[in-house]
Amino acid sequence: MCKQILINLILVACLASFASAQEAKKPDPTKEDSYYKLEAFPIPEHISLEAGSLEWMPNKQLAISTRRGDIFMLDEPFIKDPAEATFKPWASGLHEVLGLAYKDGWLYCTQRCELTRMKDTNKDGKADVFETVSDGWDITGDYHEYAFGSKFDKEGNIWVVLCLTGSFTSDAKYRGWCLRINSEGKLIPTCSGIRSPGGIGMNCAGDMFYTDNQGPWNGACSLKWLRPGSFQGHPGGNKWYKEKEAAEAMGPEPTAPVSKSRLMVEAQKIPQLEPPCCYFPYPEMGQSAAGVACDTTGGKFGPFAGQLFVTDQSHSTVMRVCLEKVQGHYQGACIPFRQGFTSGALSILFADNGTVFCGGTNRGWGSRGSKPDSLDRLTWTGVTPFEILEMKAKKDGFELTFTQPVDAEKAADVKSYSMKTYQHIYQADYGSPKVDDTKPEITKAEVSADKKSVRLTVDKVVEGHVHELHLDGVQNGEGLKLLHPVAYYSLNYIPE
Repeated sequence: MCKQILINLILVACLASFASAQEAKKPDPTKEDSYYKLEAFPIPEHISLEAGSLEWMPNKQLAISTRRGDIFMLDEPFIKDPAEATFKPWASGLHEVLGLAYKDGWLYCTQRCELTRMKDTNKDGKADVFETVSDGWDITGDYHEYAFGSKFDKEGNIWVVLCLTGSFTSDAKYRGWCLRINSEGKLIPTCSGIRSPGGIGMNCAGDMFYTDNQGPWNGACSLKWLRPGSFQGHPGGNKWYKEKEAAEAMGPEPTAPVSKSRLMVEAQKIPQLEPPCCYFPYPEMGQSAAGVACDTTGGKFGPFAGQLFVTDQSHSTVMRVCLEKVQGHYQGACIPFRQGFTSGALSILFADNGTVFCGGTNRGWGSRGSKPDSLDRLTWTGVTPFEILEMKAKKDGFELTFTQPVDAEKAADVKSYSMKTYQHIYQADYGSPKVDDTKPEITKAEVSADKKSVRLTVDKVVEGHVHELHLDGVQNGEGLKLLHPVAYYSLNYIPE
C-alpha cells in the first residue's frame, strides 16, 4: 500500500514537472522572440566583419562585404548551429564596400571610389579578376563620403547614392547625388539633393528607395523615393547640374529652397522636390536609418509580404514600412518590428526561404548592440503576431488592417486610440525639433465584418504632418494587446 502511494506521488511530481516544462516552453505572446527568432553568427577574432552589404552567390554561399575593404563568403548560412559556419576570404584591398550585386558570373561591388566587378576564374575560392565598371564620381578622402550601391534593377542598372563631403558639403563631383550605371558602364545622373544615405533598396514594383539621415535640410531620418529626375531636398550638391551629362539627364537646376520653411510648402514651389515618403521619428524609431530590403518571399517570413524592412544602426533594430501611392507620390507608415541585433544594424538581405540576414557595425557611431561587428539571422517561428498590418490614408482619417481579428467592442471604442501630429522645420541648420503640433480627435472607429480592419474617422488630418497613432486599447479576440501598438504615418498628400 505504501509502495503504491509512493509511486503515485512520484507520478504526480513527474507530471507536474512535465507541465511546468511545457509551460516554460510556451511562447510569450508579448515578446518579439516568440515570433521572430534572432541568432548571431560568432565572428572569428581575426576578422573585422562590419558587414556593409550582403548578396547571394549561385552556390548558396552568402557574400559579405566589409567596411574594411574585404569580401568573405559564409559557407553554410542556413546551418542549424551558426557557430559551425565558416567565413572564407574571397577578396581584399577594396575601399569600404557598401554594395554587392551578382549577375552573369560576376560579383559587382560599390566601393567608395568606383563600381567594380570581380570573378574567380581559376576556381580557387578567391577573386582573381577585378574590372572597373564606372568611376565617374570623385572622392576627397573625407571619412563621410560613403557610396551605397543597389542590386540590379529591371533594366540592368546599379544605382549608387553618394554621401556629401563631411555630410554637409559637396567638395567632389556628384557628392550628394544618385547615379545609375547601366550594363555598358555608362553613368546616368538620376537624382540630386542627397545628404547622408545609410542604405538603398527596391520595392516589389522595382522602384528604388534610400534612407537619408537627420542633419541639414533633413529634420529627421527618413525613407525617400529615388524618383528619376527628382531633387531629394539638400541643395549642397546642386552645383553639379553644370555637368553636361547631368543637364541632359536631369534638366535645369531646381530653385533653391527657403530655409526655416516647411518641406511641403517648398514642394509646392519646387516641382523636382520629392518629399520623404516616410519619416522615422527621432529618437522613437531610431537615430541612424540604414539598410532597405523588400519581403519578396510570398509569406515565408510571415504576414508582411511586399513590405519594406529598414534597419537602424544606432538602435540596432529593424522596422517595417508599409507604403501607398497618393497623388503620384509614395507615402506611408513605419511600425516597430524587431530589436536586439548584436551590433549597429546596417545591411539587410532576404533569402528565398524567408530567412533574413543582417550585418552590423558600430565603428564611427555608437549602437545599442555592443559588438563591434555582427552577422545576425532572423527567422519566423511560424506563429503570427498580433500586429498592425497596414495603415492607409483616407480623406477624413485612416484605414487600419491587422494580422488577426480584433475584439470588435474594443476596436470600435474611440478611447482605444490616441493621435497627435507634427512636422519638421525644413532648414539649413542641423535637424529639427517636432513643430506645429496638433491633436486630432478620433470621432469614429468602424470595424469591418471580418474584424480584421478598422476605419478611423478624424476631425482633421493635417497635410505635411507625421500622424502618430497609438492603439493601446485594441485587442484581438483572445484579449491580447498589439505587439507594437504604434504607427507613424507621413501624410504628405491627402487622398481625394
